[in-house]
Amino acid sequence: MPKGYFVCYSCGKRAELSTEERPCEVLSGWLTVSHWKGPGAVEHYNFCSFTCLKTWADAQAPKIPEAFLRAFEEEKDE
Repeated sequence: MPKGYFVCYSCGKRAELSTEERPCEVLSGWLTVSHWKGPGAVEHYNFCSFTCLKTWADAQAPKIPEAFLRAFEEEKDE
């Protein structure tokens, strides 16, 4: 009988934890990120692969507007 489960925050893959297993056995090969939100507030995110972690990390980073990047290309051509 499953005691609980872990879900990949990016793709939704599940890893079930039975009463006989330890989380370190079930999550072997997985990655966990702890995000400090403030005093005493920590969020934990589980990822089944580096690809899923990268997808999540890329989504967290601000995007640079294309118009801004094109401005550098125009200056270089002059």
